[in-house]
Amino acid sequence: MNRIRACVFIIYFVVLTLFMGLGALPIRVLKRRSMALSYAQLWSSLTLWGLKTLCRIRIRVTGAENLPDGACLIASQHQAYFDGFIWMTLAPKPAYVIKQELTRIPFVGPMLLLSGMVPVERAAGAKALRMLMKETQERFDEGRQIIIFPEGTRTAPGERVPLQPGVIALAKQAAAPIIPVATNSGLHWPRRGWMMTPGEIVIAIGEPLPAKADRRSLIDSIYTSWNALCDANAMPRPVDNSVDSPK
Repeated sequence: MNRIRACVFIIYFVVLTLFMGLGALPIRVLKRRSMALSYAQLWSSLTLWGLKTLCRIRIRVTGAENLPDGACLIASQHQAYFDGFIWMTLAPKPAYVIKQELTRIPFVGPMLLLSGMVPVERAAGAKALRMLMKETQERFDEGRQIIIFPEGTRTAPGERVPLQPGVIALAKQAAAPIIPVATNSGLHWPRRGWMMTPGEIVIAIGEPLPAKADRRSLIDSIYTSWNALCDANAMPRPVDNSVDSPK
């Protein structure tokens, strides 16, 4: 039955994306960022509605009071494609840090750029980091909430990997709160594939971390907050089976 539900959701998602991709053409012609963001938020809301309705997945958010209306840096765990949709519905003016290749997806890619997402070509090294800092500063100045996945890739629930240097650079640059977020999305939407499992996905939003901390302190603060959020919400705590991220 779960396989059937997942297949129906995939069909729903593909049809929805094609339909809304065509509907976005006038917005792309007008090149209005605010319209593109609102349209992308609608697409994400409808996607999550399909996920909840067709796959019997509930969504519970804790600590929403810690999320400011203005600029902030959201440092979230990343376990599933779900994480790429949820902040479009939780944050008032979200801007994801995304992989450059996502901007090449037909229909979706142009809207990601127009709505103000921040693409990163990770193979570009130091140049990519400079561009990341420049574009995210522009989004901070616009009062937007920057969402970054410090692990750099989808991880399994309970898996711990080194944090990428980008989050350190952005944290030092940002004159805005740094908000840690833990999730168990990978328990119900695997990091590879679309075989969803019914149940409850939890998004646990923590209290702001100290701004402009040194590298070691910031990494420790993120891990400590993630662990506390996981413990408080009965989610798998990341196991320390890796070395720290490079300096």
